[in-house]
Amino acid sequence: MKRKYFGTDGVRGEYGVSLLADAFAYRLGKAVGRWILNTVDVPTIVIGRDTRESGPALRDALAAGFLDACKCRVVDLGVIPTPAVAVYVRNSQASLGVVITASHNPAKDNGIKFFNSAGLKLSDNQELEIEAHIDEIQEPDTIRSSVIETAVSSSSGYLDLLQPVLPSASLNGLKIVVDTANGAACETTPTLLGKLGAELIVLANEPDGMNINRSVGSQYPENLAKQVLEHQADLGIAHDGDADRILVCDENGEVLDGDTLLCILALQEMKQGRLNDNTLVATQQSNLGLERSMKQAGGQLVKTDIGDRYVLEEMLKSGYNLGGENSGHIIFSDINPAGDGLLSAVKLLSVMVEEKKPLSELRSCMELFPQKTGAILVKEKPDLEDIPEIQDTLQSLRGEMGESGRVLLRYSGTEPKIRLLIEGESAAQVNHWYQVLETQIRQKLT
Repeated sequence: MKRKYFGTDGVRGEYGVSLLADAFAYRLGKAVGRWILNTVDVPTIVIGRDTRESGPALRDALAAGFLDACKCRVVDLGVIPTPAVAVYVRNSQASLGVVITASHNPAKDNGIKFFNSAGLKLSDNQELEIEAHIDEIQEPDTIRSSVIETAVSSSSGYLDLLQPVLPSASLNGLKIVVDTANGAACETTPTLLGKLGAELIVLANEPDGMNINRSVGSQYPENLAKQVLEHQADLGIAHDGDADRILVCDENGEVLDGDTLLCILALQEMKQGRLNDNTLVATQQSNLGLERSMKQAGGQLVKTDIGDRYVLEEMLKSGYNLGGENSGHIIFSDINPAGDGLLSAVKLLSVMVEEKKPLSELRSCMELFPQKTGAILVKEKPDLEDIPEIQDTLQSLRGEMGESGRVLLRYSGTEPKIRLLIEGESAAQVNHWYQVLETQIRQKLT
């Protein structure tokens, strides 16, 4: 059964223009309040957010909905990274965690996502259960002001959890450029890396409510690379707006593909005997070169549907402890079962420290297959199985590729777009395949 309101990572849209507005946030909060009463009589619900101007209004509307639905305790965590909310939920034994964020999207957008009492994202079925309540709830005439508590030092437990990953002062002598995207990591990432001894050049850490992700952060690596070269730094680290992902560039200003980062981390965990079953979990979008490198090292790659929630589901089901997406969402579940940009950064730095090698050398662990990706705006999102021309094209391409290439085609969960990925051993062949599929999509969907 398809979800009506929830996408691949919560509810998301342009604030006040799309579904994502205060009235809907109230309905969602009231629906969640009704739903959670199935498991706990007097729930504690904690709410964190990134730096968007619309965050406080959505927080207040959600809180009003929670409190109108049930007798509960609502705690405001303030501006805090998404993975830190997951940690806070577990440490405080809260019933539910809420994050108000649109991740890497511009400031005009916002979103709402949830963590259960174990700090894990809700399942598809749980989101469907909540949606069943939403449709029963009318929009309020007014949203009453709600009295909620304010947490003190909400990120302290998160930083305490991550600091032991590296010995004290182990980053002495390393110069790091950090781009916090004017988002939720403005305080946490500079604080931890500074405590570990790194010399920091910090970019985009003056949020004003409207500048989150504005030509900065993980979606805009050009400035990060430029600053690494200008300051002769050892590496650059960039987050997205809610700091659950990471992008890095080496000392030469070369940006690492997300699969290369996963490869570095997985091979080191395997070398140190810390990778359960010598298995890395990634998504269908990961490069074929990652699978080849894992096999050559004596490990294996398990692939899931696209989305870090599905990566984590596979990890929990099968007992694996490292997984991620090539977008930079990486999960070390033994430490924090959530995509965590700062934890990923510290783990990468630990590889550099342990191996005494620069990032430019570590990145040679895998060879990327030529790949071309794109996103095309669509009018609607009909089931692709019901479009024979597209199915015939996909079948023809897959037959031509054999085992030396692959094609992925899926709708975006948060935008009116269809995403394409073509991969193969020859760049020329990849470009040809891409053009064939793109032409068919534009004829049928735009």
